[in-house]
Amino acid sequence: MNIYVGNLPFSASEDDVRQVFEAYGEVRSVTLIKDRETGRMRGFGFVEMPDDGHAQDAIQALNGKDFIGRDLVVNQARPREERGGGGFSRERRSGGYGGGRQGGYGGGDRRRKDGGGRRNDW
Repeated sequence: MNIYVGNLPFSASEDDVRQVFEAYGEVRSVTLIKDRETGRMRGFGFVEMPDDGHAQDAIQALNGKDFIGRDLVVNQARPREERGGGGFSRERRSGGYGGGRQGGYGGGDRRRKDGGGRRNDW
């Protein structure tokens, strides 16, 4: 089972977290999330425990428990949601705020139906 661990102190290491969870059973992995740009801890991570019973015991025991001066938030991790990332997309998007192709402020479909003196092949 994958377990979310939040409200971690920035000084916590993967070994610190592993040690706490190993009191409840085997720990397959510990991943502490870091900021991509600064490399600093973001204050949360994930612990994977192969035995669901042991994982549930750890969640019950550790949620709200003091860990290096902070009360942990521990629960079963939800599956990661699909997010649209940055980068190139073939889909044409319009500028402006809100709305779709025609709503919102500004934006809209930039291609004019009548050609409008521009090339109509983009």
